[in-house]
Amino acid sequence: MASTGSQPAVNGGEDIPKVALIAGITGQDGSYLTELLLEKGYEVHGLIRRSSNFNTQRINHIYIDPHNAHKARMKLHYADLTDASSLRRWIDTISPDEIYNLAAQSHVAVSFEIPDYTADVVATGALRLLEALRSHITTTGRTHVRYYQAGSSEMFGSTPPPQSENTPFHPRSPYAVSKCAAHWYTVNYREAYGIFACNGVLFNHESPRRGENFVTRKITRAVGRIKVGLQSKLFLGNLQASRDWGFAGDYVEAMWLMLQQEKPDDYVVATEESHTVEEFLEKAFGYVGLNWKDHVVIDKRYFRPTEVDNLKGDSSKARKVLGWRPKVGFEQLVKMMVDEDIELAKREKVLVDAGYMDAQQQP
Repeated sequence: MASTGSQPAVNGGEDIPKVALIAGITGQDGSYLTELLLEKGYEVHGLIRRSSNFNTQRINHIYIDPHNAHKARMKLHYADLTDASSLRRWIDTISPDEIYNLAAQSHVAVSFEIPDYTADVVATGALRLLEALRSHITTTGRTHVRYYQAGSSEMFGSTPPPQSENTPFHPRSPYAVSKCAAHWYTVNYREAYGIFACNGVLFNHESPRRGENFVTRKITRAVGRIKVGLQSKLFLGNLQASRDWGFAGDYVEAMWLMLQQEKPDDYVVATEESHTVEEFLEKAFGYVGLNWKDHVVIDKRYFRPTEVDNLKGDSSKARKVLGWRPKVGFEQLVKMMVDEDIELAKREKVLVDAGYMDAQQQP
């Protein structure tokens, strides 16, 4: 079972908080993980990419201006997985106890459009982070530092379900191939250098914070907009693709639990239920009294060059060793996302009706 790593370290009668470094803190998983770690008393540092637009909306609700130093337990730093020097500099400066690599170009379909960049960030980026950690440990002797690598069920690709830690990988996209490389880099650094490094092979995990170009959020956003009259059609690809969908807030707990164990290992994290895109449509549209068939249009541009038909995880190892269980079921997840996106659509409609915003020319 999991150890009790939820409490800060104690030194001389004073609490010394654990320090976590998160690459990908502004993403869906990064925001939920940050909330979890702050609740457990951690000091959290996040690496963010420089952009002309602010992309911190998922963590704005927990951001405290660093001038309030006594309150700000989350700090952000500019770095990039394509820039090895920035990774090494921040690891040396921050001296984290735990490192979570959640950063990626994580959209499967987009990885076919920008395969070189996807490989550089997802595969070689993980290698750069591991090498920066190895150098840090060699220089400082801080052998207790623990590393988490975010894997993906897409690595299994066309291998038949259920998929477990012993299932061979058969990736079907540049993204999945890159995640496989990152997985094996992590295993190699664990075995070659004795680094406490874990792979979490997480099946699809969704939430109201999911990116709007991922199919689940694309559906729930459309449901909200259609319900309030801002949109009429939703364009999708393969409706028969089947996925093991869980709640991202549950899955970040599994990440943390992996780094609290006595020995590093790799774990599949999944609900062990599989549902098609069509089933997701039925639940989402049906929840608000709409028929999805009246609004969904199949568009061939959303079919991938190589499809992944069915992903369904076997998470028995995580359940036994980590004591982890998913708390949010499929139907509850869909309703949670639809509820949030209906409220978002209502706010959009106020702006549209007042002339401050157009309806983005949706059909």
